[in-house]
Amino acid sequence: MPSFDELKPFIVLGFALGGVFAMSGVGLVVLYQATGVLNLAYGAIGAAGAFLTWELIDNDLGPHWLAYFACVAFAGVVTFVYGWFFGPPFAARDPLIKATATLGLLLILVGWMQWHYGANAHAFKLPSESHYVTISGVRVTWTQLIGIAFPIIVTAGTALFLRKSKLGTAMRALANDREITSMLGVPVRRVESVAWFGSGIICGVAGLLLSQLVGLDIVTLTFFVIAALAAALIGQLKSLWGTLIGGFAIGLTQSCLAAPNTIWVDSGSYRTMTPFVLAIVAILWMARKRQVVVHN
Repeated sequence: MPSFDELKPFIVLGFALGGVFAMSGVGLVVLYQATGVLNLAYGAIGAAGAFLTWELIDNDLGPHWLAYFACVAFAGVVTFVYGWFFGPPFAARDPLIKATATLGLLLILVGWMQWHYGANAHAFKLPSESHYVTISGVRVTWTQLIGIAFPIIVTAGTALFLRKSKLGTAMRALANDREITSMLGVPVRRVESVAWFGSGIICGVAGLLLSQLVGLDIVTLTFFVIAALAAALIGQLKSLWGTLIGGFAIGLTQSCLAAPNTIWVDSGSYRTMTPFVLAIVAILWMARKRQVVVHN
């Protein structure tokens, strides 16, 4: 087993990664509750936004802050446009069909990134990467601190928004019954558009942070949606705080498995299984008290 001192950097990185997974999971949960769609293109949208930021910075096309903003805006606009055009036609379809439809967007974005960027893109640095604090002998960058703290703020703000605002109440009503909500005069399409756009904004922030934590890689950034989806499943696609806890647990476990001298042989090869294993364990634990009622 590695010593605690050896684990410290991995614990910090795990919390930062877990925060990004959790924040993305919250975006998925809010969108699912409002529209019934699991957006499997979530990672690809964030990845495309991060590559766009790199392109703007690398070609010196304007100030850097504008490039960072472009990532968030790109993710928000792409998600909003997809939801505006494809949300209504799929509204009455099964959740599986809705989720599968987003795979088309994923493939388009991945194909575009491979064609336009290929292997030419390299890492860029946010200003937060140049600043750090030392906590218990471990160097913690501001990016990592943002990755830990910002998701908590996003989760708390989203929960408050859904409970206290009229728009949030409308979103919760949509989750219960779309047809009745529409009959009561709620502008369903407008409410769903806000859910799509808000989810996209979170996606853009997640892509920007993750590009600093794991690097600018098409495959890695695209498939971080798996960990985000696992966090959402731990929260039963309902609980924002459950999703937050699930995301932190996944990130922490994955990172600690990458530490040297672990008791798991070649554990790094199996770290990608972590989201699935934790999601399955959580689902089985939450279902332990359910009883099957047999009617004669």
